[in-house]
Amino acid sequence: MKTPEHQITRKFFVAGLNYRTAPVEVRERMAVAHPDRIEVSRLLQLKIGLSEVVVLWTCNRVEIYGVASREDEIDVAPMFECLSREAPSLGSHLYCHRGVAAMKHLFKVASGLDSMVLGETQITGQVRDAYEAAREEKLVGKILNSVFQKALQTAKAVRTQTSIGKGARSVGGVAVAYAKDVLGTHGLGRHSVLMIGAGEMAACCLRHLQKKGDCSVVVANRSPARAQELADEFDGTAISLNEMFDAMADADVVISSTGSPDTVINCKDVEPVMEQRAGRPLVMIDIAVPRDIDPAVAEVEGVHLHDIDALETTVQQTLGRWEKDLELCEAIIETEIENLLEQFQRRHVAANAYHNAAALAV
Repeated sequence: MKTPEHQITRKFFVAGLNYRTAPVEVRERMAVAHPDRIEVSRLLQLKIGLSEVVVLWTCNRVEIYGVASREDEIDVAPMFECLSREAPSLGSHLYCHRGVAAMKHLFKVASGLDSMVLGETQITGQVRDAYEAAREEKLVGKILNSVFQKALQTAKAVRTQTSIGKGARSVGGVAVAYAKDVLGTHGLGRHSVLMIGAGEMAACCLRHLQKKGDCSVVVANRSPARAQELADEFDGTAISLNEMFDAMADADVVISSTGSPDTVINCKDVEPVMEQRAGRPLVMIDIAVPRDIDPAVAEVEGVHLHDIDALETTVQQTLGRWEKDLELCEAIIETEIENLLEQFQRRHVAANAYHNAAALAV
């Protein structure tokens, strides 16, 4: 028999937008630099009056997980006004779930089941980091502690008990597969790849490039030391960002993921590059949010520009093979939610017993 949803859990909610509800040009407007995220979360808690809050920012989603002070209807718009001046125009892109529905959503997110790349592993770490950062700042209490810890345990169970996490289960892996498809028959073999950025996503791309064969790699980054470190790991060449347009003239594929708040590649930069290439086409894949490459670059003759949302086509082609595993994942999530509801129920009964005993003792 299912445990009834408790009053406590009905105060738990998630409000957000993701790659399904908002295109990249909307998601990038919600980006907040890492150093400012806790301050924004604290402002959200104070202004909206949430008793607990965790905000999750990734390239494909921005989500507010919170505990409302009351069970009244949750007004999402003011929350997002704390996050961005663009909030008034977000209405149709936002969603909100409460109680068990919000729990199920979080469990699926943490397990990679709500990701563009089904079963991606990076999201579990991002959920953990968002939760731990909020916990360190005392923005979470008993409810979010319990819900997030159970969500992370569930993600581990999904990972170990199913095959969902196997294969190219990352945005970086899909970006490389997408580049291979765009290049056609010969794939990436003997092609030159310019990787712009040297963070976790760039490293993921390079790991998958290494598996694809004998393509040559050039790594461009603002930090020469980090570029060199990554280039050494993958037998590539390191250059500074100032040198990337010279390297671009010789590259077959450009993959960009810098984490910059502004574009790093614009039409005025690419037009001279294409003149040097003398008609040779250039494939550019921008997996950054906010985008690294100005969308107008797609209009430059010979450039084939693809942003992160374009990768979904490649992802959709593989979904059928995971049908049985998805059923098992759903069963795992249902079981863990039931366990969490029972935990809240036991806690509620124990608290009532304590208060009743205290009242009788007076």
